[in-house]
Amino acid sequence: MNISKKSRQPDIEALFISVRANLNIKPQSLRPKFSDLLADPAIRERWEKVRRYFFLRESTYDMTNRCNIRCDGCYYYEGDKQFTEENLNPDDWRGLMRAEKDRGITYVVLAGAEPSLVPDLLGVCYDEMPLGCIATNGFKKIPESVGYKIHISVWGNDLTSERTRRAKNLLKKQIENYRGDSRAVFVYTYTRENIHEADEVAAELAAHDCRLTFNVFSSPVGYEGSLRHHAASLAQTRDSMIALLRRYPKHVLFSCYNAVAHTSLQGLHDLYSCSYPRCNPSQDIGLGRSFRQYRTDLSWDRSAACCVPDTDCDDCRHYAAGSAIVTARLFRHVITPDTFKSWLDYVDTYLAVWVTGYEKSENLCDTVVDPPPPARESLMGV
Repeated sequence: MNISKKSRQPDIEALFISVRANLNIKPQSLRPKFSDLLADPAIRERWEKVRRYFFLRESTYDMTNRCNIRCDGCYYYEGDKQFTEENLNPDDWRGLMRAEKDRGITYVVLAGAEPSLVPDLLGVCYDEMPLGCIATNGFKKIPESVGYKIHISVWGNDLTSERTRRAKNLLKKQIENYRGDSRAVFVYTYTRENIHEADEVAAELAAHDCRLTFNVFSSPVGYEGSLRHHAASLAQTRDSMIALLRRYPKHVLFSCYNAVAHTSLQGLHDLYSCSYPRCNPSQDIGLGRSFRQYRTDLSWDRSAACCVPDTDCDDCRHYAAGSAIVTARLFRHVITPDTFKSWLDYVDTYLAVWVTGYEKSENLCDTVVDPPPPARESLMGV
């Protein structure tokens, strides 16, 4: 598939002229100039690499309301979507995927509750929409004929998994299923209780040549349990992420700026604002216009549409949310070379984690860069 057609690439100079005009910003206030940043060969090369994927437009789909394990703090079994009737008709799913393509969707995220339990439907989706990702607990292997990225959720070592997920030897089973599988990315979710286990798990995954990335537990609405983070645990999580990134650079798909963005005291909503329909009333541009979160009966509700429904928005630090929210904030990050490098590292990480066949490059910025202050991003806030 040719996904780098020049016709789909935005004209960056025209984009900045439009931003200046709409925001009434004088050109001299934008320092450094974008062309000055791109004069650095390393920055230009990375920019050209990531910009080819700016055509990605996602929506998410709950495939089944069944699961083969039960996890504390599970998002799917909060709220009422767990009671939605399943539609297991392949023709209906095929029709939905075709309709999604017609309205401009180019990328699908298949989740909820456990999609590996409906492999035939996964195959139907892949046949119609070949760019996407599946979020799974990894207990049952997804057929290799389904070429999506596969995100395998890891919430600690096997002792912790048995306690919080009611699954024995889960990490062992996950590695058995997906060792050597180029589709697989293990997603270690840091909770307040498992920070100290990340070293052990990362070492085990690296020893089996498995790739991993990091997530931060974000509380479901009303959840006040022991997994919820506080200031001290967020600081410890950041230190752990950066240490493991530097220890296992060939296996950890992450960057310093990923760690900063997802472990700040402020959640993603407060740091960057949220573009998903649940928090975004605009239907004119970006995710506010295109994103939908379908339930198992193929219905969707704009008021609940976000990457992980039933999350407490104030506590949201999801890696899935950042993949859309942070990557959309190009304009805000064009203020210093290191800030722009950090953003490029974030986008490069996002693509390596989410897009089949995309390989991550070495990070451009190995230092901690704070998120830039909010800006009026009526054009870029997609």
